[in-house]
Amino acid sequence: MTLKKRKIGATGLQVTELGLGTAAMAGNHRPVAIEDHRAALEEGLGRGINFLDTAPFYGFGRSEHLAGDALRDRKDWILSTKAGRLLEAGPAPEHEAVEWPGCFPFRQIYDYSYDGVMRSYEMSLQRLGLDHIDILLLHDIGEMQHGAEANAPLQRDAMTGGYKALDELRSSGAIKAIGLGVNEREVCIEAMKHGHWDAFLLAGRYTLLEQSPLDDMIPACIEANTSIILGGPFNSGILAGGDTWNYAKAPADVIDKATRIRKVCDAHNVPLAAAALQFPLAHEVVCSVIPGPRSGQEMSTLFDWFALDIPASLWSDLRSEGLLHEQAPVPA
Repeated sequence: MTLKKRKIGATGLQVTELGLGTAAMAGNHRPVAIEDHRAALEEGLGRGINFLDTAPFYGFGRSEHLAGDALRDRKDWILSTKAGRLLEAGPAPEHEAVEWPGCFPFRQIYDYSYDGVMRSYEMSLQRLGLDHIDILLLHDIGEMQHGAEANAPLQRDAMTGGYKALDELRSSGAIKAIGLGVNEREVCIEAMKHGHWDAFLLAGRYTLLEQSPLDDMIPACIEANTSIILGGPFNSGILAGGDTWNYAKAPADVIDKATRIRKVCDAHNVPLAAAALQFPLAHEVVCSVIPGPRSGQEMSTLFDWFALDIPASLWSDLRSEGLLHEQAPVPA
């Protein structure tokens, strides 16, 4: 299968419509053997994916370390990583380490300042063992992450010093694109008041389950020529046979809607996860969907879902059942 590519904003970067997210394979809430981590990367990159997203936070350095190993001897790849957390030597607090079994012996310090972002960029290059990073994203700003009171000063730092650092790196040619990597669309809308962003990596907010960004964020992105990289297309698992949403046990209303969507998919003999993986790319503003496999086999299954021929009647049935936003485009 030849993967199509889409452009990120007004940059020259062309990313494959199917990309690689690396949080899950770095052991997010579930142990993943190093061998499986490497196999997921090799399977995806070997079959034509050119876009990989990582972050210092994923496995506290583990993800960047293995991402660099996978890319170092390859050509024509595009890499995004993140800033906003610095890693300091020493074991992570138990409540954080337990969420990343197999993590490297570091602990995180939030720092969205100019100096913090510049330090994060240099440290990422060292962990990756690569000579460049293509896309740098400010990571996990927002009240969902920090709480309203703690988020306010962090967001001010991000929109002033942090943005200045990103813009200088972009202007100098050190990186080609800048953006945010967040779980909340509101953060992206606010950020557009403070500068020009090439892409937002939005996790879980524009999916087969929820399409509220069509009301505000997506029109703003189209006007600003800002692309959306769609992370978490399965909404933390609820659209792939799991029972989690937003990294926690799904509430009853979410379970009910996901069940109704699954019944429509079952009626058409289409795996729910396949429909969820393909749906976001129907919108032109989405440049890549980046699920997170934990093994080579899971990566292979993602390719199967991505290539599956889904009948138009499935999408029309979802719409007639009131399960899609009225403005949501569907795959042709």
